[in-house]
Amino acid sequence: MRKIKHGKMTGGCEDSCCLKLEGLNVRLEGEEILEEVSFHLHCGEIVALIGPNGAGKSSLFRCILGQMPYSGSITFAPAGEPAVRLADGAVTGGARPLVGYVPQSPSFDRGDPVSVLDFFTAATARWPVWLPVPRKYRERAAACLERVHGADLLDKAMGALSGGQLQRVLLALALEPVPHILILDEPLSGVDIEGEHQLLEMLDELRTEYDLSIFLSTHDFATLGQFADKVVLLNHRVLKVGTPDEVLSSPEFYQTFHLRVGRGGEG
Repeated sequence: MRKIKHGKMTGGCEDSCCLKLEGLNVRLEGEEILEEVSFHLHCGEIVALIGPNGAGKSSLFRCILGQMPYSGSITFAPAGEPAVRLADGAVTGGARPLVGYVPQSPSFDRGDPVSVLDFFTAATARWPVWLPVPRKYRERAAACLERVHGADLLDKAMGALSGGQLQRVLLALALEPVPHILILDEPLSGVDIEGEHQLLEMLDELRTEYDLSIFLSTHDFATLGQFADKVVLLNHRVLKVGTPDEVLSSPEFYQTFHLRVGRGGEG
């Protein structure tokens, strides 16, 4: 477990900012997508969400983002302050926390002339992409990319980026402005081993520097122990929450994936 800026949280959620889900239910066209989902994560933590395909991971993210109706409650409490209740896109009791989101890697036409600068400017400023980009927007994009050590990508074509480079660009965009919570949907998908290592190191650096709650989904169980403080095993409902080894060694994990990859298990 890495050091968290708010200390060891001996007071539980009281001395740390906290995103808390309680009794979350999602039902679509008569089908139960999520059922009584409850857990919480703190700033400074990296929490990994795992589960089989169709387990409801993306739906859970959409609930937090305010893009999907649900019953139950999602609250966010800054350290030592009253909780703000999120409800189906509305907020009760205060200001909505800033949530940065990195979707699963979109694909780009390799022949597309749109550069990283064009993409960033179109996403963050009301400026036509067919006109020369003013210096102030270029400097802003460069500063954002510098947060993820990607300033050298500014003039590259989006279609020419590797999987790891594309994740850096999307991550830089999600960090503008710096959010309270950063959600990443399968960030390791399509990234080679070197790019994966760099991305995980960067997430560790970002959560330390900005005291972020980082919540990401992954199917790469072998790397969980390298970066995650907590793992949530989901299959429509929460089956297990704990450290990577606690979850990977659990009967719930084996029953879900028929794999033994925790302590004493076989990869």
